Amino acid sequence: MSDHEGTQLFHQTMPFTERLGIEVLEHSPQIVRSRLAWDPTLCTLGGALHGGVLMSLADATGAVCAYLNLSEGKQGTTTVESKTNFLRAIRSGHATATARPLHAGRSFIVVETEIRDDEDKLAAKITQTQAVL
Repeated sequence: MSDHEGTQLFHQTMPFTERLGIEVLEHSPQIVRSRLAWDPTLCTLGGALHGGVLMSLADATGAVCAYLNLSEGKQGTTTVESKTNFLRAIRSGHATATARPLHAGRSFIVVETEIRDDEDKLAAKITQTQAVL
């Protein structure tokens, strides 16, 4: 189920994602899905994945989604705004992020990302704006 090409794209363009252990499940201009495994070294004292870890997962997934929606001749994107709503803790299994483009313009790309647990329960909802470079 792993998308080896997508995982390599993440790790080569954002080495931090390899350190977090992010694995890509699917990548296309319409949808990017990735996940990371729960690990006690990525948690708060209560055993929940740290919010910063979840935000990193969402930011990386959204960034690749934006990159895959660039207009011809454009080189990349950079996050200029990100808003996260945390809805529930993830204390085991995987956090799976699914990013979809909401708007792909010439100057900005807006991406919406959901993070779900292994029971498909919504843990976080993220909207980010990427500036086109």
